[in-house]
Amino acid sequence: MPLVQPSHSEFIILNQHRYHLRHWGDPAAPLLVMLHGWMDSSATFQFLVDALPAGWHVVAPDWRGFGDSDWNRDSYYFPDYLADLDALLSHLSPQQPVRLLGHSMGAMIAGIYAGVRPERIERLSLVEGFGLNATRPAEAPGRYARWLRERRDAPSFNALGRLEDVANKLIERNPRLQTQRAHWLATMLTRERDDGQLVYRADPRHKMVNPVLYRLEEAKSCWQRISAPVQWVMGGDMWDHPMAKGVMDTLPERRACFAQLQEKVIAGAGHMIQWEQPEALAQVIQPFLI
Repeated sequence: MPLVQPSHSEFIILNQHRYHLRHWGDPAAPLLVMLHGWMDSSATFQFLVDALPAGWHVVAPDWRGFGDSDWNRDSYYFPDYLADLDALLSHLSPQQPVRLLGHSMGAMIAGIYAGVRPERIERLSLVEGFGLNATRPAEAPGRYARWLRERRDAPSFNALGRLEDVANKLIERNPRLQTQRAHWLATMLTRERDDGQLVYRADPRHKMVNPVLYRLEEAKSCWQRISAPVQWVMGGDMWDHPMAKGVMDTLPERRACFAQLQEKVIAGAGHMIQWEQPEALAQVIQPFLI
């Protein structure tokens, strides 16, 4: 698939992990950092970068355990991603606050970070990332027990078949994803094992349950400390993931945490807006970020 904006790779060390960064555009142009979601990679933003007007230096990392970045030796914990983002921004822009965009898990990380380190963020665009369902203390014993079981018997990925099968699955989950784009994403999100089978380009230990409960009140306290303008971007199609309803039902109390909030809805898009409607997403974020 011809790309409007080819990218180039850089590998750096962040917190003792070898991180893969993807760069688009002129390094002298204004910096825009993009953070991908769970089971995704920096490549997810290719279509969005292609749709943006020229004049940005876009940098997107592969989070640890995804894409071409190093894996952990054990479980993955949310605070590690905050530390990795802090180290990344110190590497990319040690003196100046940055424009930051996150999708899904990347938006959750970006939102918490912007409240913990408000002086580091100039503008913040959160795409389909408004936090998780609130958890209850009573869930802790079961979560810890499941985590112990999964530590003993680590999860793995099943073989995915051919690239055509992967592309078809992506389209099934994201009906407005163009066929050509689905085939390109299939190559970027998978790797070939030693036995020749395709698997996701990610550490299967990401499937392990997180033993640390998600405490919505803590997230809200962080959001309340954000000083930068914030943009929420939502897909117009209701996301059918089981987590979605609990989050959507509590959007008003989450919304109230942000002092400077703009909201946009992208019609004809589900959770993966940057895949299905990158041109519309570019039109929404460009005037906010400049």
